[in-house]
Amino acid sequence: MSSTPITSPQAITELMMKSDRFSKWLGLEIDECGTGYCKVHYRITEDMINGFHTVHGGILFSAADSAFAFACNSHGILSVAHDVSITFTRPSKVGDLLTVEARELHLGKTTGLYEVRTTNAEGKLIALFKGTSFRTSKVWGVADGLQPE
Repeated sequence: MSSTPITSPQAITELMMKSDRFSKWLGLEIDECGTGYCKVHYRITEDMINGFHTVHGGILFSAADSAFAFACNSHGILSVAHDVSITFTRPSKVGDLLTVEARELHLGKTTGLYEVRTTNAEGKLIALFKGTSFRTSKVWGVADGLQPE
């Protein structure tokens, strides 16, 4: 077990993604990550469509939640969702390429506040997600299960 904390946002995101089967299933591709920030993209597939022939809201929520997780863990402290909400602004269909960008708005001792915007290829807002994270006392790379195998 490593006793050296992992502090690189890129290394933490890669480590998280390594065992995140759901984000992989969504087809999330990481474009950029930094301290308090993450940008990903994915393409809407047939399996993501609801009965109205538009993307299921759960897909939009899940992709935003993943970007939120990558951004709030980027400080090297294991952080989890405490409170989240999403507003859907317009539909998306099969084949659409969506970009999800998570930005930290505030970081406190035990909580962080994040805005996550999902946009289409034209830059139009598809969904707006707001998340509050809880920062645990566990450090990436030191706590059990938070390091490469």
